Parts: sequence; C-alpha cells; structure tokens
Amino acid sequence: MITSVFNQFPNLNSLQKEQFEALLPLYNDWNQRINVISRSDMTHFYVRHVLHSLGIAKVQSFAAGSKILDVGTGGGFPGIPLAILFPEVQFTLVDSIGKKIKVVKAVASALDLQNVGAFHKRAEAVEGTYDFVVSRAVTRMERFVPWVQKKISTTNQHERANGILYLKGGDLNEELAHFPKAETTPLSQFFSEDFFETKKVVYLPL
Repeated sequence: MITSVFNQFPNLNSLQKEQFEALLPLYNDWNQRINVISRSDMTHFYVRHVLHSLGIAKVQSFAAGSKILDVGTGGGFPGIPLAILFPEVQFTLVDSIGKKIKVVKAVASALDLQNVGAFHKRAEAVEGTYDFVVSRAVTRMERFVPWVQKKISTTNQHERANGILYLKGGDLNEELAHFPKAETTPLSQFFSEDFFETKKVVYLPL
C-alpha cells in the first residue's frame, strides 16, 4: 500500500506524492511489455520495491548536490524511489541489460525526474566519481566492491564517509567477514511489515 510510504515519509510534498502514486500504473504498464518485476511481486509493489528502496534513506540522507550511482538498477530500484525523495541529488542508474534501462528511462521521463540519468552499461564502464554507490543485492560483496571502489569520490559531503549502501537479506556474517568496516542496519527497526524481518542496509566506507 502506498500509505506505508506516506506514513514513513510524512514530509513529502504534493509533487513527490503524485510521483510515488504514478509508479504503480507506470510499472504495471511496462511490466506487461517487458518483465522487469515478477508478477507476484507487483501485488506488493509499494512494500517490496518502493519502501525497500527507501530503506536506504532511513540509514543515510543525501545532501543537495551529491551524486549517487545505482549499480544493477534493474527496473529502477533503488534509484527511482530515492530520486523522487531527493530531488536535489543527481542519480546515475546503470544496468547491463538494455531492456531494463529502456523501462527506467521511460519511467523517469514520465515522472519528469530531471535528476536521473540511465545508462546501459556495466559498473566497470561507468565514468566519474560518486558520493555513494547504492544497489539491491546484485551479487556478493567481495565481487561488488572491485566493480565500484574506484567510483567513490575522495571528497566527503556527509558525516558518514563515502562508500557503498547495499540492500541485502539473510545472514550476512560470512559474506561480510572480509569487510570489518561494514555496518549493518536491520530494516525491521524502521518498517513493521513481515517482508523486512531479514532485510538490511549494509554500509561499507571506501
């Protein structure tokens, strides 16, 4: 339910609310042509995709003018919901599958998100540097870090050092054993829905 988004983020303005409300019909329409979200998940779209993406914002707010890279964005998550929430922040969304980026571009255009750029390319091919890299469990952390570690800016604009903000689920002890600086925040401390019981945001400074 979209009310779960509005309840968690009560300071949304009218434009942001309209943009969030427009997401479901947009993805319903595109999903019939290009399957970017599983059919069963569409029933829980606002919890499993929008609210899950916004879990990053519960852990880290982004300063105006900062730059965020969303690697393996798929249909636009977490990048699109975060771009709605932070209109003064520039988001670059990349995916190696071209048809998914086609959907991302169409959704961003329909919502008039001027702060979103979407590109069909692998993380290694992305140019420039960013304050944070965000992603939704694209791969294991030991594979992910080499893809993006050179994309992190050395100039910090936030209290937290620049790095990775990664949405992952399950037991991460073994996976994160090689990353002693990693901090894990359970999303269940913010969201009451059962879906978030094992979901976490992993922050890794780089």
